[in-house]
Amino acid sequence: MGLTIGVDIGGTKIAAGVVDEEGHILSTFKVPTPPTADGIVDAIAAAVSGASEGHRIDAVGIGAAGYVDDKRATVLFAPNVDWRHEPLKDKVEQRVGLPVVVENDANAAAWGEYRFGAGQGHDDVICITLGTGLGGGIIIGNKLRRGRFGVAAEFGHIRVVPDGLLCGCGSQGCWEQYASGRALVRYAKQRAHATPENAAVLLSLGDGTIDGIEGQHISQAARQGDPVAIDSFRELARWAGAGLADLASLFDPSAFIIGGGVSDEGELVLEPIRKSFRRWLIGSQWRPHAQVLAARLGGKAGLVGAADLARQG
Repeated sequence: MGLTIGVDIGGTKIAAGVVDEEGHILSTFKVPTPPTADGIVDAIAAAVSGASEGHRIDAVGIGAAGYVDDKRATVLFAPNVDWRHEPLKDKVEQRVGLPVVVENDANAAAWGEYRFGAGQGHDDVICITLGTGLGGGIIIGNKLRRGRFGVAAEFGHIRVVPDGLLCGCGSQGCWEQYASGRALVRYAKQRAHATPENAAVLLSLGDGTIDGIEGQHISQAARQGDPVAIDSFRELARWAGAGLADLASLFDPSAFIIGGGVSDEGELVLEPIRKSFRRWLIGSQWRPHAQVLAARLGGKAGLVGAADLARQG
């Protein structure tokens, strides 16, 4: 199979890109994300049509946030779209006249990193996306592992604190409540409230109030040496590394790949994650350690991964 299209469904825009066998994006087309489920199907078709102009396309892969069934055809549940057992594959195929594969967006991003990014050279990789929430993907033995029903690797909703913080999923103590961009902002606000004298740089980057602290401010302040911002990253890293240690006990990968917006800070967050991982890894002093690597493809990973999964059928 030659050229395929990957589709990334975002909160504000839907991006489609033509991708070759080497993972290179040859062209892209973006449309705004409509507010309705049916509108999204129309928008996907429009994006595919726009991106494919001038190219011969063999298949389309779609990355969708939510639970996708084992046949990679139906979105069983989506948290941000009114999709409940939505036959997305059939609807889009009818519109674009091409074979379609639907995959969870975090799985698609994990596959993109494994094939064309930081995971190259590894057979067993666990990908973690530290964004607003926490997502992931499992590649073991060079295969994407989706579980019997297609909904494996929802790492963000592993409960790490019994009766802990309430999560948007309805449970309590989920990992993403402690290791995510949203958690980072909460840590910074708590620390700025407790010791405002240590958050002078951080507060100066927003509107001067604790409520005005945003993720971008924490990153900027940490790079300028703000104690509260740096400590907030360390707290996030402590939880992230502890979770990786648990995943190492389950899957024993050769590498963890850390993606998502938080990972854009590079070693500021990665090195503390590595230290926490080594601290909490059972038998750490006696066993090989998985590498903890930064993702390379950035926001393109999901689009590229979805396109490659479509190529494989």
